[in-house]
Amino acid sequence: MRGLSADGGRLNRRSILLSPLALAGCAPTLQHALTPGPQFAGPRLDQEVFVSFDGARLGLSRWSSQGEPWAVIAALHGMDDYANAFHLAGPVWAGQGIATYAFDIRGFGRSPQRGVWPGTELMVQDVRAFCALLRQRHPRAILALTGESMGGAVAIAALASDAPPDADRAVLLAPAVWGWSSQPLAYSLALRLAELVAPDKVFNPPSFVTSHITASDNISELIAMGRDPLMLFGARTSALYGLVDLMQTAWRNTGRIRIPTAYLCGAKDQIIPLKPSLQAAARLPTGDRTAFYANGYHLLLRDLQREAVFADIAAFIRDPSAPWPSGARPMPKPR
Repeated sequence: MRGLSADGGRLNRRSILLSPLALAGCAPTLQHALTPGPQFAGPRLDQEVFVSFDGARLGLSRWSSQGEPWAVIAALHGMDDYANAFHLAGPVWAGQGIATYAFDIRGFGRSPQRGVWPGTELMVQDVRAFCALLRQRHPRAILALTGESMGGAVAIAALASDAPPDADRAVLLAPAVWGWSSQPLAYSLALRLAELVAPDKVFNPPSFVTSHITASDNISELIAMGRDPLMLFGARTSALYGLVDLMQTAWRNTGRIRIPTAYLCGAKDQIIPLKPSLQAAARLPTGDRTAFYANGYHLLLRDLQREAVFADIAAFIRDPSAPWPSGARPMPKPR
């Protein structure tokens, strides 16, 4: 994921600072829940489709274990990505008796209205429906809600809500917590202005920026991602604005998660700055776990040292208090 994402109260500041420009602006295009027809039978999991609470058909990928799994991972991908984010981890976990189900968040991958931001609440509603279906399908399994980057922020927002999804564990992989509080002032002002005057304009980061940012040390995987037609490249202003909103929500609310949580972070992450990550992790309730990978980048499940991350996640799901098999040290305390 790239970019920028929110908190309440922004409308007052925005109207005060930018009200002369508001007349020139236009409303952003955002996704809304569907109105299902009379034939809608409720949410369900089909072979390659997750039918959500409102009948929306979202892309679905799964990696199943032989026999009934002892654990199930409900997987949420990052910005501009899709369920394929788990294609390296899923088969490994399946071999260990863990089933992985990943869906394409609205606006991404195979799901409807690619590139159109769905909003935090709509994403959270999808996560609730998804976890409920997995619980129904695998009632005896440990259910771990696992999110990478933007997906980690969605997981936090869902678990910190007044109606959290039915899950037993939370695994946050380099969650997107770079919200308004941490954005440089120039970034924040530029995004607020752009959201007013050109909310649906698609922005691509300039090459002089991307050439200095590495999401992973797995170059062959990065090349494959770049050639994948289901990946998105660039984002609408409204999506970047919504993402910063989501990241602010996640940054503030890690302390409200009430199930055992693992927060995993790479020391070489060049996408999410370390400071807000340390601040968010420090808010976790006592007893929750962190892991800081010296050779980890942002895409921990795709990095060359990903097998260590796979093993740590499996061990945490089985026993949240067990030592990390990798020997990863905890994240340092924020200064």
